[in-house]
Amino acid sequence: MWSVIRKSRRMSMTCSLLAQSLTLAYHYNSSPAIKSTCNPFSPLVSNQSSSSSVFLRPVSAPAIRAFCSKSDAMSSAQNSDSVSHLTQREAAEIDETLMGPLGFSVDQLMELAGLSVATSIAEVYKPSEYDRVLAICGPGNNGGDGLVAARHLYHFGYKPFVCYPKRTQKPLYTGLVTQLESLSIPFLSVEDLPLDFSKDFDIIVDAMFGFSFHGTPRPPFDDLIKRLLCLHGYDQTRQKRPVIVSVDIPSGWHVEEGDIGDEGIKPDMLVSLTAPKLCAKKFSGPHHFLGGRFVPPVIADKYKLRLPPYPGTSMCVRIGKAPSVDISALRENYISPEFLEEQVESDPINQFRKWFDDAIAAGLREPNAMALSTVGKDGKPSSRMVLLKGVDRDGFVWYTNYESRKACELCENPHASLLFYWDGLNRQVRVEGSVEKVSDEESEQYFHSRPRGSQIGAIVSKQSSVIPGRHVLYQQYKELEEKFSDGSLIPKPEYWGGYRLKPELFEFWQGQTSRMDLNNEISIVFGLDPQAVQIFVAIFSSGNQRKTGMENQPLVSLTSILCFLIVNSSSMVFCNLLQ
Repeated sequence: MWSVIRKSRRMSMTCSLLAQSLTLAYHYNSSPAIKSTCNPFSPLVSNQSSSSSVFLRPVSAPAIRAFCSKSDAMSSAQNSDSVSHLTQREAAEIDETLMGPLGFSVDQLMELAGLSVATSIAEVYKPSEYDRVLAICGPGNNGGDGLVAARHLYHFGYKPFVCYPKRTQKPLYTGLVTQLESLSIPFLSVEDLPLDFSKDFDIIVDAMFGFSFHGTPRPPFDDLIKRLLCLHGYDQTRQKRPVIVSVDIPSGWHVEEGDIGDEGIKPDMLVSLTAPKLCAKKFSGPHHFLGGRFVPPVIADKYKLRLPPYPGTSMCVRIGKAPSVDISALRENYISPEFLEEQVESDPINQFRKWFDDAIAAGLREPNAMALSTVGKDGKPSSRMVLLKGVDRDGFVWYTNYESRKACELCENPHASLLFYWDGLNRQVRVEGSVEKVSDEESEQYFHSRPRGSQIGAIVSKQSSVIPGRHVLYQQYKELEEKFSDGSLIPKPEYWGGYRLKPELFEFWQGQTSRMDLNNEISIVFGLDPQAVQIFVAIFSSGNQRKTGMENQPLVSLTSILCFLIVNSSSMVFCNLLQ
């Protein structure tokens, strides 16, 4: 029998499902189902694998529901000095080669460039805080990039406006305008633009001039550049101003020498295309991105381009270090559908499967990655990421080395907590319960369903043990690879196998958009089985204590909400709902 508590807050909602037999008693005694020989822990460098080991690859097992994962290249910011910068001549030659012998069309490159700009903006400036975008587009290809970026930003959840004063009457450009008009994206004339950009826009995309521009900007672009330059005066008055994103070249800059007369735009973000131009070395803003994941090897080799690797499937990559941030100021305004009690499955396993399927459908990276938290007999908790290999009515299964630290702690205290976090859906699931080893047959079956390289890796990798160096692992792996090169069966080591957590508590959390006054908080608690659960909510406000029932009411000047849950009058759970 599962009972439900729902706790809602201004920015989040939590749905907890507790087993009727839940108790607060904490057991240190070892479970007979978990027996292993534990090595002493050492503060020295240890051989402890991560959740996405190079040898690991999830494979189906008949007895459990299996999951798959995908690896993703880790990205690191590249120092601007280590990246190639192009002269104006080189940039022009590369474009000619791309659109000549290499078969790229102008509209194809423009689409890739505009998408790169939009994804770069979305990396830093979230639509929850920076949704009003003005794209100022010039008459050339740079302006076309801005038109494409505006379209993609619309689909990313932004509210774009376009200023396109000198329209190019060519099919490519008229088609881009038609696409924007079909989305009801407003076009503003220069006369329609507000005198003070800061009141109407959060982001201004500077797509006026690219690397092929020569001379001095003419009307109306000269005045637009001056107006954007004036926005930096807001920094001294501490007024909020729109951020400026320049496409490839900040308008008014020389493509090689930069802002010669100090009369050009001072962008907050520069999105270089194909490769940074020489003027990018003079860029001093906080965000420099490279966009345009389309440079063929023949181009990179000919011009000896040193370009940073793109992470995963991203169309942009950061150049240089990200600016330091005020951690206390980091916050997210969650944008997600309401999570209501009538939407909650009565069976928490079904609810988990539903949310897990949503995470897979959303294309989230490694949705089966989970934080496993354990506590040894010393009472000190430890957490690490592992990969879920299956879930069924009996619980959640993962595999590991039985001599690792987590295994030792499970031997001493067979209770653990799992935490899944799906950022793209603003959801997390916490599961608590007792842990036992899976059967030898189940471990054996899964072990031999893995790739042979992963099987050898499990033998070589003795987690939480001290090793002389990485070369030892490589040598052992090579020796075993040669030993079993004939395709013979690789024996599963006795110190490797699976664990199953049998759930006793589920908590499903989803971030919610605030629809209440910022000073109010609401806590709603309910139970599916009133016979099994008696609920009391104590509210402390302005130093006075009062009790409330199940009604949904705003709590003004709330300083703390405490929830006391009594399960069959045999145990009590205490939780603070305001973190």
